[in-house]
Amino acid sequence: MSGGPPIPNVLSIAGSDPGGCAGIQADLKTFAALGCHGMAALTALTAQNTLGVSAVHMVPPDFVGEQIAMIFADIEVAAVKIGMLGSPEIVEAVAAVLASHPGVPIVLDPVLVATSGAVLGSDAVIAAMRQHLFPLAILVTPNLAEAARLGDITVTPSRAAMESVAATLRAGGAAAWLIKGGHGATDRSDDVLFDGEAFTWFSAKRIDTRNTHGTGCTLSSAIAAYLAKGLPLVEAVREAKAYLTAALAGADALNVGTGPGPVDHFFACRTS
Repeated sequence: MSGGPPIPNVLSIAGSDPGGCAGIQADLKTFAALGCHGMAALTALTAQNTLGVSAVHMVPPDFVGEQIAMIFADIEVAAVKIGMLGSPEIVEAVAAVLASHPGVPIVLDPVLVATSGAVLGSDAVIAAMRQHLFPLAILVTPNLAEAARLGDITVTPSRAAMESVAATLRAGGAAAWLIKGGHGATDRSDDVLFDGEAFTWFSAKRIDTRNTHGTGCTLSSAIAAYLAKGLPLVEAVREAKAYLTAALAGADALNVGTGPGPVDHFFACRTS
């Protein structure tokens, strides 16, 4: 019988990427790498590879909700990460179950704009998230393009602009916002967290690699994992940022497809 506290259980509610780069697959790898037991409720099946997405099949909203309800009925959930939600009906189904389990930290990664620039979430999905999910979330983690859509404003990668949009979005719901600057053009990747009281900046050297598919999924999942392990929010974000940076640094060891591949979630296994 092993000593120490039990391994925390973390739930991902997101879409599937059969190539193992993003979505549920990236989330489960992140949870495992950070010492958590990962669970998954699928919202969508995708046909995709490193070059793009050819088809998406949405899971019926009632079935999405039933997956989540069955997990909570039997398993102690220490944290939840939410990713792709393809319809307002799915948003409402997810929120309806989670609202009956207060106290579980929820990290929402609003998958609205892909790294390629493709729009993945409709205005109706945004409206549903704003009404039903933002009030439940401890943290929302949009990239610059997603923050611009959510705030209906133009967002530049400057610190002043990122702080401004974080404050604007915080006033409209959710406990805290992490605006990610990873798509900027400088040699640093800077993100800002605003919890309603203070701005906290997280900076890391930008890693020169094409294997960046699933970075947003990985970061939000890492934050959820660290929250599940009991870290306060600022420290959870700091540790998650460090984990993602190291996973990006090891990404070129992977040979997955001819387009942008995944980060190396298990880099520590290969360097120890």
